[in-house]
Amino acid sequence: MSVKFNFRVAALLGTLMLAASPVLAEVVLHRGNSGEPNTLDQAQTSIDIEAFIVKDLYEGLTIYDASGKIVPGAAESWKVSDDGTIYTFKLRDKANWSDGTPVTAEDFVFSYHRIEDPKTAAKYANILYPIKNAEKINKGEMPIDQLGVKAVDAKTLEVTLERATPFFLELLAHQTALPINKASFEKNGADFVKPGKLVSNGAFKLLEHVPNDHLTAGKNPEYWDAASVKLDKVVFYPTEDDAAALRRFEAKEMDIVFNFSADQIARLRKSWGEQVHISPRLGTYYYAFDSRTEPFNDVRVRNALSMAIDRDFLANEIYSGAQLPAYSVVAPGIASYGEPEKPAFAGMSQLDRDDKAVALMKEAGYGPGGKPLNIEIRYNTNANHERIATAVADNWKKTFGANVTLMNLDVSSHYAYLQEGGKFNVARAGWIADYADAETFLALHMSTNKTFNYGHYNNPDYDALMKKSYDERDPVARSKIMHEAEALLARDQPTTTLMNSANLWLIANKVKGWVDNAPNEHLSKFLSLE
Repeated sequence: MSVKFNFRVAALLGTLMLAASPVLAEVVLHRGNSGEPNTLDQAQTSIDIEAFIVKDLYEGLTIYDASGKIVPGAAESWKVSDDGTIYTFKLRDKANWSDGTPVTAEDFVFSYHRIEDPKTAAKYANILYPIKNAEKINKGEMPIDQLGVKAVDAKTLEVTLERATPFFLELLAHQTALPINKASFEKNGADFVKPGKLVSNGAFKLLEHVPNDHLTAGKNPEYWDAASVKLDKVVFYPTEDDAAALRRFEAKEMDIVFNFSADQIARLRKSWGEQVHISPRLGTYYYAFDSRTEPFNDVRVRNALSMAIDRDFLANEIYSGAQLPAYSVVAPGIASYGEPEKPAFAGMSQLDRDDKAVALMKEAGYGPGGKPLNIEIRYNTNANHERIATAVADNWKKTFGANVTLMNLDVSSHYAYLQEGGKFNVARAGWIADYADAETFLALHMSTNKTFNYGHYNNPDYDALMKKSYDERDPVARSKIMHEAEALLARDQPTTTLMNSANLWLIANKVKGWVDNAPNEHLSKFLSLE
């Protein structure tokens, strides 16, 4: 009886210990993601908070590693022709979709066809324009089957380019170049992005999405490198409220928070030390002027408004030095481009700028003694953006006597409005380089860019220079042409750059594998919890 009792006790204790074992406990990463994604469709994503999610779910031919360098993804290797125009990719034998079917070269052909199909109206179709005939197809000038992509066999993809493109492998790591599961798309249509229907080839698969609350992704057992993935689940939270996100991080409810109120930097560093991550990135924070509406169609008005903004105050006082005052369309730090072009007023003191701005505005017929200057500033809901808008409004009120109002929307609605051509006066925007080349910034202002040319700037001379740069093979000559193009933007001020941005993250000490990097690429597959 005594021996039997001991066996039962031992068995019970063993069961309890196994149940409590951390080895068997589910490993869940909680990520604050700064907003609700507008879509999970590769063809329609346009902002970083969407990219963070879809790049966990899908994997392109290339990916960014933890340090922000391009490495093989779904393709294990590739060869490039001597003239740099033909890329031949070998897909991984073990690359599968989350439903267990193999990832094939034909999947990428189908996906790239879909991106360039005019009917898709892909937000970032231009990302793949280096592919032969892509731009013509996207504009409806050529049939889709003429796109320069070919499945040589099930695991070999051949991509032919219009011209040598040094940054092509970086383009393939963009969310637009992620593959789509043809069978799921043809069966479910637009609903292919929903839980239970989304079939992905990345390290994680979609389990649940409760809009404006959370999105849960679970480890994909069919992923070719599943053995290296340390997380069982990743939960993304749309943390648009910086203060609420901060409270949840401090309460240890979140392990990672993307973006936080810059006025909290000093306090956060004092309380959380190295868990506060601030790193430079190739990005700009800017205001766009709607050139379709008066008086913002007047270059004098745009220049005057731009001059009157005290960028030093914005960067140092509002962002506590976490951003840098800026004037150029192209962010500094691109080796192949060198020093960006700046407007003439960049070298003037703020007092001298203000005097010049008043004179320009008067010449345009606005301000004291002229027509009233009414301005609405639109921005996406965020404490930092509100402070910036308030400060800029104050600059314009004091300098010109302008009547300035503020209008904000959640991040998805804000950008959807701009991208769909909604009219405005002045609108906040930001741009993070999709690849380390000046073209990523300059392409925003081409008249053919219907998605991201928010202010509808239309300058034939600018478009001609950009076209010339695309045809130029010599890197030095190409850089010179792009400098000429940027000089036109510095003169015309269709947008006014306020700051060069930084990445602001809160990373709990228990998160391992995190590496700050300029591209701001942080796949959950490289992360683990202590």
